[in-house]
Amino acid sequence: MSIAQTNSNDRRSLVRMPFNLKFRIREDSGRRTFLATSCDIHPCGIQLETDAPVAPQMDVELWPEDNILDSYYVHGEISWVKTLNDSGKMLCGINFKRRVDWNIPLPVLTKTYTSPKGSGVMTSTDFILDSIVDGVFSVDQNWRLTSFNRAAEELTGWKREDALGKTCKEVFKSNCCGTDCVLAESIDSKKPVENKSVFITHANGTRIGATISATPLLDNKNNVVGGVQVFRSAKASIHRAVILDNIADGVFTVDTNWRVTSFNKAAERITGLPREVAIGKPCSEVFHASICGNSCAIACSISTGKPETNRCITICNVDGARVPVSICAAPMYDSNGNLIGGVETFRDLRVVKALQKKIFQRERLGDMISKSASMKKIFDILPQIAQSESNVLILGESGTGKELIAWSLHNMSERCKGPFVAVNCGALPDTLLESELFGCKAGAYTDAKQDRQGRFAAAEGGTLFLDEIGDISPAMQVKLLRVLETKCYEPLGSSRTIKANVRIVSATNRDVELLVQEGKFRDDLFYRLNVAKLELPLLRERAVDIPLLVEHFVEKLNAEKDRDIGGVSEEALRILMAYDFPGNIRELQNIIEYAFILCPGGLIQPDHLPSPLAAQLDPVMGGMDLNRPLPLTQIEKRAILSALTRNGWRRMATCRELGISKDTLRRKIAQFGLDVQEELAEA
Repeated sequence: MSIAQTNSNDRRSLVRMPFNLKFRIREDSGRRTFLATSCDIHPCGIQLETDAPVAPQMDVELWPEDNILDSYYVHGEISWVKTLNDSGKMLCGINFKRRVDWNIPLPVLTKTYTSPKGSGVMTSTDFILDSIVDGVFSVDQNWRLTSFNRAAEELTGWKREDALGKTCKEVFKSNCCGTDCVLAESIDSKKPVENKSVFITHANGTRIGATISATPLLDNKNNVVGGVQVFRSAKASIHRAVILDNIADGVFTVDTNWRVTSFNKAAERITGLPREVAIGKPCSEVFHASICGNSCAIACSISTGKPETNRCITICNVDGARVPVSICAAPMYDSNGNLIGGVETFRDLRVVKALQKKIFQRERLGDMISKSASMKKIFDILPQIAQSESNVLILGESGTGKELIAWSLHNMSERCKGPFVAVNCGALPDTLLESELFGCKAGAYTDAKQDRQGRFAAAEGGTLFLDEIGDISPAMQVKLLRVLETKCYEPLGSSRTIKANVRIVSATNRDVELLVQEGKFRDDLFYRLNVAKLELPLLRERAVDIPLLVEHFVEKLNAEKDRDIGGVSEEALRILMAYDFPGNIRELQNIIEYAFILCPGGLIQPDHLPSPLAAQLDPVMGGMDLNRPLPLTQIEKRAILSALTRNGWRRMATCRELGISKDTLRRKIAQFGLDVQEELAEA
């Protein structure tokens, strides 16, 4: 039941205001709208003249046309209808289902109630002015109050009889009285001035926030005879500002010219820029963000009409320091659906980044990052192996990080102050490899015009890393075996024996034991090299490390290339998690570096990945081609991942679909590193 129906006494106490204003009207459930003109308006109802097909007891919606009034959608019910014979239109009365406090613009008010003789004296009765919810007063040419409505009494604490005849400065004692007077500005320009924020003084001495609008009173010769000012309490807007100022995230708004229109306290704290400095400036001058321009989050949200969420960028604070933030942006519309600007929230990620670094420190050893069980076993024994002087053989596919392990062994050993020298044995023929390792004397071969130091000599007191050791010839194997047995070597073309104080760390991507069985690698050399053996797992066997490695590469490339990529999106990460990575960690690093070229800012998306990955329409199945030979473990992994995804990661439902036990599923999830995918699905 409507207020108009239940509060009849209140309804009679309020006055109808005879304003002829334009509205739009439509049936509550319909789509067509019709123009209507008010005969008078009232907080509980309205009389309209319209050509709409109205009928008693019809539910209708009503709203002002052309922003004449504050834009309301008012729901009401047709109470009576009359036909106007002369125009063919309908005159109807509408009862509102909720009370509406109409805010009448000053130009409408002064036009309606100014004397038609142009004397400038307000001829409206007090009860008309008293029905207006905003404070209204008028002044003459000497700035003395000539009218003062009931709302002005309530807002200021002044009685009408006490205020009339006084100057407005004596009554209001506003912070803008004097050269900044809004009413004086309006009178001087002979134009209305709207929605200025000021503070006025209540009769009890307290300060009150208010928004004011002013318009001049002109006679029929366009001479100023006074002025009218409307003011309303800013408690609601102040309350909203208080709420925004108590939000931990920074919040700001911009208009359609990208100028900042509001700026909360958290935004001041994060940027170090005072609100009064930020407001009015283009947002690019305030934030200097990494995505200002075509990639601007607010610009994207306005162009698409959809919010932009969880984009990680950096901004510059007042000291010039880069601050990582997570942002969300959305367009702002008025009640008529007109675009008026945009709003953005941003969260300071400095604490989050610091925590991430602490987590990385726990998950890393030297330059290696991992939280997989297989790599943690290597991390656990690596310090003990490093402290020994034993030779180490590192096995693993290309790109698994064999040289990083060698570096870590060197840095954790007592030889860390000595040199670390790496040689790719598979890249050189025997004659060059021998001179490369042991050095040569002048004249030892045609181009040897002077003595040349070898890698053993260069690594003296440190570590010599022999990569691709499985590719050296049998003849070179004999010479290397002698060095390992005697700790001595002779430069090419020299008869002088040199003592070698070098630790040997070797690596290969070949199955050396199989080479020994086939007679392609000396077993005695193998046993000399294989004192301590480390086998590095494939990246596809430690998929749990992919998010960590991606974060590491993004941070590294941001520093190297002076970029500000926030990371990898969830969709792109799912594709990476489902990929085989035949090139292991090196391939992952190359993929991220390629994505850096295409990504303009924010998060790396699937279309920024190289074409074989970006073309995967089904990231869960990883673009699996069943006609291509695949290891059984990969087929099993993808089948389990697909079933988990289909069942929303509900494990019992997945077990029933696959016909396996819960313990088997748990073991397979751990084996294939699918727990990370589960975390992403729950995030």
